[in-house]
Amino acid sequence: MYTSHEDIGYDFEDGPKDKKTLKPQPNIDGGWAWMMVLSSFFVHILIMGSQMALGVLNVEWLEEFHQSRGLTAWVSSLSMGITLIVGPFIGLFINTCGCRQTAIIGGLVNSLGWVLSAYATNVHYLFITFGVAAGLGSGMAYLPAVVMVGRYFQKRRALAQGLSTTGTGFGTFLMTVLLKYLCAEYGWRNAMLIQGAVSLNLCVCGALMRPVSPGKTPNDPGGKDLRVLPAHSTESVKSNGQHGRTEEKDGGPGNEETLCDLQGQECPDQAGHTRNMCALRILKTVSWLTMRVRKGFEDWYSGYFGTASLFTNRMFVAFVFWALFAYSSFVIPFIHLPEIVNLYNLSEQNDVFPLTSIIAIVHIFGKVILGIIADLPCISVWNVFLLANFTLVLSIFILPLMHTYAGLAVICALIGFSSGYFSLMPVVTEDLVGIEHLANAYGIIICANGISALLGPPF
Repeated sequence: MYTSHEDIGYDFEDGPKDKKTLKPQPNIDGGWAWMMVLSSFFVHILIMGSQMALGVLNVEWLEEFHQSRGLTAWVSSLSMGITLIVGPFIGLFINTCGCRQTAIIGGLVNSLGWVLSAYATNVHYLFITFGVAAGLGSGMAYLPAVVMVGRYFQKRRALAQGLSTTGTGFGTFLMTVLLKYLCAEYGWRNAMLIQGAVSLNLCVCGALMRPVSPGKTPNDPGGKDLRVLPAHSTESVKSNGQHGRTEEKDGGPGNEETLCDLQGQECPDQAGHTRNMCALRILKTVSWLTMRVRKGFEDWYSGYFGTASLFTNRMFVAFVFWALFAYSSFVIPFIHLPEIVNLYNLSEQNDVFPLTSIIAIVHIFGKVILGIIADLPCISVWNVFLLANFTLVLSIFILPLMHTYAGLAVICALIGFSSGYFSLMPVVTEDLVGIEHLANAYGIIICANGISALLGPPF
């Protein structure tokens, strides 16, 4: 499974020591940690906010391609579903490449999906370019954003996750306004081209995901310094070859010309020797990359299918089953509220201030407030999580029983506030499996959420 050192980016420098003592990390719960929150916040704006605003483009696609509403709606549903469902597979990229590289690649793929969709000739073309390509890119950028916040915080982890995920609410408003304006001014095709350029900011967010420097972390129960044992260090390569001995003795290939000048000797074979040294370095780099990919795949595979599988944790398995049904509880009100409003003739009041807007606005405050409460030393994050979950389910059951706008508004406010517990999901997931397994574990959880989102609305 995922181990945190894979993304730290250790130096594989040559040296006589077999161990490197790591220094304490000052950025935990402060410093660059807040840049992780900012990066994750903008990732949520660009990904989740855009997903929530796809209704604007859905109208344009209906007019352009003259297909059924059901078929056209599958474009946005497929994009959202793939964003979440690919979570377990994104864990493989994180294990191998690290969060920063995975997020940057995801930003490029997402942007490419938007740009290619601008040239769509039919809805089926959009299934591939927008549903699959843009959805895959979104998933590759989304999971690292959540994981990196978890790595940089311990004492304020719930608050940090709450603040970063408020980007979904802000993004819903901002992206809806942006897409409406772009479609009105330039048409939906040019709007998608511009949105593709905007999505490149995901690469900037990914670049901000600086790996946690190796050091004494709060997650180390013994409070001891972590040690790096570079089993695959280039030191072993040097001990087996003449070039390695020459490089180690003389101080590296960069000093060869200087030594020749000092000794007043000519180096007729310097060009050939330099080529050999370059070939050796390339060989060592390829060897290191191969070992890293192999190690990442082995960790990912063992996390799901090996003896150290996450599924041997019964509490985690129960949590996955809960996640299969949880997300639908948040989606259902957005789907069925318009029908309830029409049923009780409340359309005029709802047009003044939509009930769905009440949910979205209060949802932002709910994430932050629940995060602050969950971080209090005297309160268990699990108690906050379960109480909010119970309140959400109870509110959804009561919702159809409200016949007045005021009653519906109160229940919608409760739904919005209690649904803020979704920002605590990475925190409780980490509590179950540990920070070193968060990437794989949370990938499974959001995959279950994606299935839940697809199954929930019909019911």
